[in-house]
Amino acid sequence: MAEKEKVVLAYSGGLDTSVIVKWLQEEKNLDVIAICGNVGQDEKDLSWIKQKALDMGAIASEAVDMREEYAEKILSKAIWANGKYEGVYPLLSALSRPLISKHLVDIAHQYGAKYVAHGCTGKGNDQVRFETCIRALDPELEIIAPVRVWDLTTRDSEMEWAKQHGVPVPTTHKKPYSIDDNLWAAPSSAASLRTPGTSRPRTSGR
Repeated sequence: MAEKEKVVLAYSGGLDTSVIVKWLQEEKNLDVIAICGNVGQDEKDLSWIKQKALDMGAIASEAVDMREEYAEKILSKAIWANGKYEGVYPLLSALSRPLISKHLVDIAHQYGAKYVAHGCTGKGNDQVRFETCIRALDPELEIIAPVRVWDLTTRDSEMEWAKQHGVPVPTTHKKPYSIDDNLWAAPSSAASLRTPGTSRPRTSGR
């Protein structure tokens, strides 16, 4: 049997990336390396998130500690510059994504992976942050963005797909939100916020 090609996935353990772990295996026939960048989340949760990817068939899963690098090389400069979007919103995603991308590329080289995948939607800035950084560091890597191409067009449909394929996810119909926690801030996002015309995600600064 021919060896499968490998993909390194930017993996948080939330709804999208949990479904993507299994989707990449079943729909793309790829071996998945799930990488969770620790930029300040609760470490107790990270061990469970890592194991969940392995239980779903990932050939490797790591929680990479990026906190010191994030704080010293990025956040310290942002604080010095008082860097906030429109003077209010902490630039946590804009600041952390380039660092995570750097590690994804390094790990792709380590494993000889042809692909890097992420769980960003097609409407936001995160897809641009990840993809421009990855392409700048290694334009030979191919990028897979499942949320832009699959037919799971709502969080409800993702939760249903997860149920059918045995994917444990932290979101439910009664709790359809997620929190992007890191050292700099903790924004929350819910299904209703993906509807055009709805206000931006609420953020709690550190």
